[in-house]
Amino acid sequence: MAFYERLSAQDASFIGLEDSRCHMHVGGVMLFDAAPVRTVEGGIDIERVRRAIEARLHLVPRFRQRLAFLPYEQLPIWVDDDRFRLAYHVRHAALPRPGDERMLKRLVGRIMSQQLDRTRPLWEMWFVEGLDHDRFALISKTHHCMIDGVAGADLISVIMEPFPNADPGQPLPWVPRPHPSDGRLLFDEVRRRMSQPLDVLRAARQAIEHPEETLSKIEENVAALAEAFSPALNPASQLPINSEVGPSRRFDWTTMAVADLKAVKNVLGGTLNDVVLATVAGALRRFCLQRAVDPDILNVRALVPVSVRGDAEHGALGNRITEIVASLPIHLDDPVARLEAVRITMSGLKESKQALGGEVMTAIAEWTVPNVLVQAVKLGLRSRPYNLTVTNVPGPQIPLYFLACEMQTTFPVVPLFEKVALVVGLFSYNGGLFWGLTADWETVPDLHDFVEAIEVSFAELQAAAGTSAVRARRPVRRRKAAVRKPRRTRRAGDRR
Repeated sequence: MAFYERLSAQDASFIGLEDSRCHMHVGGVMLFDAAPVRTVEGGIDIERVRRAIEARLHLVPRFRQRLAFLPYEQLPIWVDDDRFRLAYHVRHAALPRPGDERMLKRLVGRIMSQQLDRTRPLWEMWFVEGLDHDRFALISKTHHCMIDGVAGADLISVIMEPFPNADPGQPLPWVPRPHPSDGRLLFDEVRRRMSQPLDVLRAARQAIEHPEETLSKIEENVAALAEAFSPALNPASQLPINSEVGPSRRFDWTTMAVADLKAVKNVLGGTLNDVVLATVAGALRRFCLQRAVDPDILNVRALVPVSVRGDAEHGALGNRITEIVASLPIHLDDPVARLEAVRITMSGLKESKQALGGEVMTAIAEWTVPNVLVQAVKLGLRSRPYNLTVTNVPGPQIPLYFLACEMQTTFPVVPLFEKVALVVGLFSYNGGLFWGLTADWETVPDLHDFVEAIEVSFAELQAAAGTSAVRARRPVRRRKAAVRKPRRTRRAGDRR
């Protein structure tokens, strides 16, 4: 029986937003103990790894599907890939021994600089051997049209296990379903469009029967759209990270303990995410001073994705997110004042309708065509409504294993958008908070300086809360305002 499935408007928008410079894939960098899969030659048993992945592919059927397009309108759909080859997607690489994390970061940047092949299922897994301390890395790369951050966390839980199990099991037989004909696709689309007036009539009947409820909902949705678009009417300040994005990427990371952030918020107030945003604000302040940009006169904002995935939707692929735009108080030198300002801002945004506005826009695109959402996003980006993205995804808080190999760390990789050359992703796992920073190669050659600024910024909050020994603050000297070029004495990967 022929099979196909339409992409949702939000999923399809990530296809429309992608170009040769802004790649719309998300990913992760996971480090494992290599001993359980080590071969006698010292490498990893890639064939055993592939068998383990194949044994679980039935749990994520999207991984055997590729994009196709409706005739005439060219709207994307999913169909089974009748030439699926697991070896193309599960790849084997090695670092010169003994490979260190600096070399791995360079490899991640290179892998993430390449677009996924749209004629095949939109994912890759790179298993990288040769790391020091008897480890291997898994670099995952999946198109954003397939997963969001929460779906990615669910996917990790599906592919891995909460106990060390050396037996991957046996793959289930799989036969690709035939693709529908153009005539069938055209007929289904015409039928779908013809049903839309009936939806309008049902909505009109509902409005007549419950006029006050309908009017209240319309007013709420209009207000939500106005709030969602309001940041675009008042552009954020121009930062050095808000320039044209090229195709090449840098990647870096740092690690903290979730307990340390909770200790800070328990003393100083706010939520764990408030502490994260205050840490980013302090790091941006320090970063601007190093770039000879005065942070005291800047209006800086972060895009903060918010999951609207219900409990029943966990384990499902696709995107169920909206966004809010939050001001970052980088003009404040005192870390406690920064955290309090973030707390007040985020509390106000929770009462606002910004997140609802994103849902309304997505619903409009779902009812019309996905291109509406793509054009709205592109139009908004041109007006610089925000400076960078900060996304924080909760993950499983227990150890996970792949073929009895314990996952030690997992750093998220987040895509860049037009004129947003730096994004900050966070993923919590087994008590750790793992920061993954993705940047444009040319715009942010000093990415590791920003990583260090994050570490210093959080240490300031810890010192203010008295939750750790006071750490000496490294002085930052202001340069002359005329000097605007970033330091290029180091390239990403030259340290660590």
